[in-house]
Order: sequence, then C-alpha cells, then structure tokens
Amino acid sequence: MEANNTVDSVLNEQQVLMLRLLKTPLPEADFAEIRRLAVKLLSKKLDDTIENWEESKNIDSAFYDKLAKSHFRNTSSKS
Repeated sequence: MEANNTVDSVLNEQQVLMLRLLKTPLPEADFAEIRRLAVKLLSKKLDDTIENWEESKNIDSAFYDKLAKSHFRNTSSKS
C-alpha cells in the first residue's frame, strides 16, 4: 500500500489513471497503436502551438522563404 501512496504523490491523476488502464499487458499490436495515437495527438498539439505562435508574431511563408535565402555567416573578422 505504501508504494501506491508514493506513486500517487509523484504522478498526477491522469498518469495514475493511464497506469491503471494499462495494468494488464496489451498485445504488442494494440500497444503500438496506442503509442501511434499518442504521438499523433502530441504532434497535432505541437502544430497548433506553432501555428498560434506564427499568427501572434505575424509570421508567414514569405518570412520562411526569406530565411531560407539569407545566410547566417558571421561577418566579424577573426584575428
């Protein structure tokens, strides 16, 4: 019982619920599908975050084109 209290105090409620859901081992194909879905969800959230950031900073494809065509050489002279 002490181990459960330790786990409960370290993990948030969602993490504990996921562990309970996955208490019984799944067939490998099912586990792989769950992993794919989790990655797909996180990827979508990242895309949304980037799109919101671009929108808030008024960044568009022209900005990226300009970056792609510019150089990043250091113009300071080395002695």
